[in-house]
Parts: sequence; C-alpha cells; structure tokens
Amino acid sequence: MAELRTGVIGVGSLGFHHARLLNGVPGTMLAAVYDIRGDRLTQVAAQLGVRAARSLDELLAQVDACIVAVPTEAHEAVAVAALERRVHVLVEKPIAPTLDAADRILAAASASDCTLQIGHVERFNGALRACEPYLDAPLFVESHRLAPFGPRGTDVAVVLDLMIHDLDLVLSLMRRDVTSVAAVGVPVLTHSPDIANARLEFDGGGVANLTASRVSLERMRKIRFFQRSGYISLDLAASTGEYLRVREGSFEPGTPFNAARLEEIIERVPLRGDGREPLAVELERFLAAVKGEAPVAVTGEEGRRALAVALEIVRRIEAHVLARNLA
Repeated sequence: MAELRTGVIGVGSLGFHHARLLNGVPGTMLAAVYDIRGDRLTQVAAQLGVRAARSLDELLAQVDACIVAVPTEAHEAVAVAALERRVHVLVEKPIAPTLDAADRILAAASASDCTLQIGHVERFNGALRACEPYLDAPLFVESHRLAPFGPRGTDVAVVLDLMIHDLDLVLSLMRRDVTSVAAVGVPVLTHSPDIANARLEFDGGGVANLTASRVSLERMRKIRFFQRSGYISLDLAASTGEYLRVREGSFEPGTPFNAARLEEIIERVPLRGDGREPLAVELERFLAAVKGEAPVAVTGEEGRRALAVALEIVRRIEAHVLARNLA
C-alpha cells in the first residue's frame, strides 16, 4: 500500500497524543478521528487540522488501520467492529475488561487476518530498551508505579489501569509461567482498589513484587531487576537507569573484601534512552507490522496473558478484603 490511511477512535488525553503523532508519520495519512463526545471531537480535529468523522462507521470506511483509545468497557465493541471491516487495530491496554471479551477480539482478529497490537507502551521506553542487553534471567523484580488521583482510568481497578504496565513488562522479560499469585489492596477514593501490591512467583523460582497506586502525592515509575550478574535500576519516567555489576576478575563471591574498595569492585554502567517518545516508537512498530515489515510488537495473546494475571490479582484482592470484613 502506497499510503496507509489511519484513524484514531477516542481522542481523550491518550487518544489525542496518538493522533498528534500519527499526523506526522511519513508514508501514512491521518484520515480522520472520532469521539463520541462531539465537543471534544471538534476541538481535537480543529487543533490537529484533520477530518472529524461523525460516526464510527464513517471513520472505519476511510481507514486501513486505527487506534482504539476508548474506555476499556468499549474496547471489544469498537475493536471487533474495526476488525470485521478488515481494519488493522492497535487497542490500548488493557485489551478488554474480561477474558471473554479479549477472546472475542482475538477471534475477530484471526478471522479477519488483520494485525492486532496491544498498547503496552512501556515496552518501548528508552531506558528499558537500553537495559535489555544486560538482562539475564532476573531472580527478583520490584516495581513501583504511583500517581496522584485523577478521573482518567477510574473505570477500572488500579491493577488494570496502572499495574498492568509492569505486569506486561515482567511477563515479557521473565519468559516463564506464573505459578503463584498473592495480592492485597484497598479502595480509597473509588469503589475498586486504588492501591495494590502483588507478589508473583514464576516457574524456576523467580519472584516479582509490584506496587501500584493512584492516590499518591508524587509520581513514580521505577523498576529494578536483581540477577546473578548484577542489579539494574530504571526510572521509567526519566528514561534513565544504571546497571551495577562486579568487575570481571575483581572479586569472588563469598571471599572477604575491603568495603572501602567497593567502587573498585563494582562497575556502574549508565543506561539512558535515545530521547524518542515511547508512544511514537510504539506507533512505528504497529505501522511496520501492518505493512508486513516487522512482527507485531505486543500480540493480542500477550495482552490477554497480562489481563489474565491482572484479573487474578484483582480476584485475590477482593478475597482479601472480604476475609478482612468478615473477621
């Protein structure tokens, strides 16, 4: 295809940025945007200088590929409608609110033979990409994703809104089956958990400890990997980090050493992203997959797996809250 026609469905805070970036990608044309809120649609279309479709059907008739950035409850209806029109789809995370809905999206993608990518944008964080050459079978992973309260995303539990980013990262990097899930959490400002902690155990002994909150006073997006070869600490918000490892030949584990010489033993490798916006990289990978130039970066099956673990964490939290209330 000479020029790929794209569209964005749902132009809220995240959808707007999808549209902004698509509007300048060479070899593609942002054909239209659509939002159920007429005032928001008019505002974004005018700001970006693009066509405002007046219905979902109108947009789907004009595009080869689309971004689905509507609330999670509407993912299935919109994604399936697009796939049935043979339109390639990038659907924002989580893939759907339930596994049944996710399965129907996957079935529609299979029947249409169209590209389906899930918007787990943290996969494209520059710091994470910089650390990947140093990752070596992590034994313990710790993440903290904290944010102040806001109305966006409160249609789902904090696990599906925020923690799922780190769940997807951990599942993709550990590459092992989850064997055990333990979780606690509490609702604070909504009817679903606003702060949560989960502990995952993996086949082979790896462990991940994940914390997410949307009722914090400060923002934080940090993840740490502990492995036999060293320790990796990343600040995903700043797209920076460092890798600490024992200098080759300087020290044998279990032997005495002078603590004053720690810097002579430990090598610090700075990690920094390339400055590119992760969402832009994600969109490029999606468009490359649509054109057949690259594999799908985050498949529908991977999105479903992250959702399955997230829903199990929510179930464990609900069971914990119920047991506490009955005590």
